[in-house]
Amino acid sequence: MKDSSLAIFNANVTSMDSRNPSAEAIYVENDRIVAVGTNENIKTHITSITRLCDVNGSTVVPGLVDCHVHMTSFGNYLRRLDLTGVSSIKELQRKISKYARKIPPKGWIIGRRWDQEKFLDHRYPTREDLDLAVSDKPVWIIRVCGHLGVANTLALKLARITEKTLVEGGEIELDPHGQPNGVLKENSMELIGKVIPKPKNHELRSAFRLACEKAVENGLTAVHWLGDSADEIRTLQELHAENRLPLRVYLGISTNLLDHLISLGMKTGFGDNMLKIGFVKIFADGSLGAHTAALKEPYSDDPENIGMLLYSQKQLNNVISKAHNAGLQVGVHAIGDRAITSAIKAYRNALKRNPRKNHRHRIEHYSVLNDRLIAESNRLGIMASVQPHFIVSDYWIKTRIGEKRARMAYPFKTLMRRGLSVVSGSDCPIEDISPLLGIWAATSQQPYAEENLTVQEALKTYTLNAAYASFDEKERGTIKVGNLADFTVLSKDLLKAKPNDIRKINVEMTIVGGKVVYSKD
Repeated sequence: MKDSSLAIFNANVTSMDSRNPSAEAIYVENDRIVAVGTNENIKTHITSITRLCDVNGSTVVPGLVDCHVHMTSFGNYLRRLDLTGVSSIKELQRKISKYARKIPPKGWIIGRRWDQEKFLDHRYPTREDLDLAVSDKPVWIIRVCGHLGVANTLALKLARITEKTLVEGGEIELDPHGQPNGVLKENSMELIGKVIPKPKNHELRSAFRLACEKAVENGLTAVHWLGDSADEIRTLQELHAENRLPLRVYLGISTNLLDHLISLGMKTGFGDNMLKIGFVKIFADGSLGAHTAALKEPYSDDPENIGMLLYSQKQLNNVISKAHNAGLQVGVHAIGDRAITSAIKAYRNALKRNPRKNHRHRIEHYSVLNDRLIAESNRLGIMASVQPHFIVSDYWIKTRIGEKRARMAYPFKTLMRRGLSVVSGSDCPIEDISPLLGIWAATSQQPYAEENLTVQEALKTYTLNAAYASFDEKERGTIKVGNLADFTVLSKDLLKAKPNDIRKINVEMTIVGGKVVYSKD
């Protein structure tokens, strides 16, 4: 029965379907594409209940997908202290002090997205710096990369962090007197996370609403949602049951929930086309920005440091095998070449013991590479889940790891040429959620121009390849009859735009399952 129908006409349709690459109109019934063709073709389908959508020459592409986004953190970031663009520790202190006056007396001050690389001081803040801003409330500020944070004295006290505290896979920096200086790296950050009050259901729902609104405003019809807690999954299920999810969600679930998934018999794909279980997310190392990404050779700008592996090889082998054997897709966060090597070894071990052709396991970020790592990844069928805007934000890459290694950092063209399936995401709130910024970066901002993708290639990483990553290539990723009616409507032709103009293109409309979930007008 035809409950609803939509006709999009006067469009420049870029279908990503090689058999029918372009069109000027689309007809949708319920949530599926029924016809793709000319305006005249589509007119034959229109009835009195059809919603007519004249896009006046705008470009329609398959719904864009962000394959790596921390939606809960993004929503919380939109509700909390934004430290983006702070240029000095004094400015940081002023912002924290001003924010403290707006919150309840016993409330936590949580800020995000500061970057010491942009400070005049060019150093990490310390607990003493934060104490000078606020000492009577706990303060916790997380670096832009999400792999390092700084706590004030009260926050350290509440977390019971002392000079004797040791954390496997983490570091607590000490001052010249042997006391914690407030800087916490990797797993040590969890000590603060455990004492921050858990968000209530209404707070989670508010964060989700804000994040989803921004996502669809930026043209996203689906996200690979990285979740850390059962509360997040429960709240997403509630919203889905209430028909309040404006976009599709493929869950990337933290490894701390792996045993629960296995005990319940949950496998990748459990759910429906609006909300389903995706992959298990495992952290193998940290970030280049925090000098915690695990490298085989020392950092060029920190010769005593090779970063941090968060699992031993045996531990990583065990956790990946456990997820793999349970029928779950796996995504390993691995940035440095040492961490990527460890992840590949663990995947090879799991696949040798239990071969599975269609596993579609992934490496998230997949940053500092070499020919051998790329070849072995391709042989094992590992997908590369990359974040194109990193090449803009990591402007210091040559200083950090040296010219030789920098040449093989984020080599997107090489990855595609060597046969890897490449998908793109933002890593928001670490980067801006806009997929158009990602396409702009991937096509024109590489420090080595030969690694720039064509616009068609970059678009593929957000559409066709993204659908493949979530096992949805039979119903998403292209605009063709029978597929789900997910579209992103753009103000200009993406394929004809000059590279530097791509980031200026506006999202006119976002359509999910035939429903307009965002319209600029």
